[in-house]
Amino acid sequence: MAAEGVELLAHTDQLAVMGLVEVLRHLPFFVGLMERVQQTLEQRAPDLVIPIDYPGFNLRLAKRARKRGIPVLYYIAPQVWAWHRSRMRELAENTNHLAVVLPFEADLFREAGANAHFVGHPLLDTPSTPIARQQLCGKMGLDPERPIVALFPGSRAQEISRHLDLFAQAARCLRGADALAQPVFAAAPGIEDAAYSRTGFPFTRDADGLLAHARGALVKSGTTTLQTALAGVPMVITYRLHPLTYRIAKRLVSVPHIGLANLIAGERLMPELVQDEATPETLAAALMPLLRNGAQREAALGGLARVRQKLAGPPDGRTTSQRVTALAAELIETR
Repeated sequence: MAAEGVELLAHTDQLAVMGLVEVLRHLPFFVGLMERVQQTLEQRAPDLVIPIDYPGFNLRLAKRARKRGIPVLYYIAPQVWAWHRSRMRELAENTNHLAVVLPFEADLFREAGANAHFVGHPLLDTPSTPIARQQLCGKMGLDPERPIVALFPGSRAQEISRHLDLFAQAARCLRGADALAQPVFAAAPGIEDAAYSRTGFPFTRDADGLLAHARGALVKSGTTTLQTALAGVPMVITYRLHPLTYRIAKRLVSVPHIGLANLIAGERLMPELVQDEATPETLAAALMPLLRNGAQREAALGGLARVRQKLAGPPDGRTTSQRVTALAAELIETR
């Protein structure tokens, strides 16, 4: 956004906080930022507000904008259907349009009274031109004839702190069971090389290239599961939280799966191991059948193809970005 000339009141690096306990530590910053945004609404009187995901902050922003008579197009609806269904009604009341990116969300939000539109998933808008396998392997000293296992421990610093060692230990267990497997970490922007170097495994910042040539993957829950699904790579999904945050979340969350790929499929396509269930041994054991030819791998590949089809959006020839742009233009012209 900055490269396109957007003025930033705060960078997303400052906003990348997940969990309940973790957010409390950063509360003064968020309160101050909301005050600055409120001043912007009052002083500049924008013609349209487009909150994108990020419910803890943006639900409040949407409400304040609507009180001032400013149209709101909420893009990438928060997954309140999973943890706080009462907020679905709040979203309906404080938005003119709700652009959702998961196929089952539109009906859920419409039932709550929202003007919801399934626009497809933006990951499908990005053309993929992955690096050649020989080139990728050459950069990291890998054998192109042996299977590559992609490791995605997360993009936020707190996710790295909870997952990196766990993933590295799981990779060692996996390599002990299958000497041919070549684990490779996907390095996140903003995380220093030294963090990955300490694991003893190769790493790359070319996540698309890594997925294009991976036989299987170990992935933290989140959007990365969709990236992996769209690449057609069978995966094991995991996540660890602060113990107190996990206990609270377990009481709030009311969905059968944590992995978005599994939620879209409507079944447990990919194994999920969360919190104490996620040990190096269990993660490696769950991954092994997905790497080997057999019924479990074939079922996973077929399921991932169905997930990709569901995420494509309406067959109108437009991209996700074009559909969202049309909704924004409609609100501005109406105003």
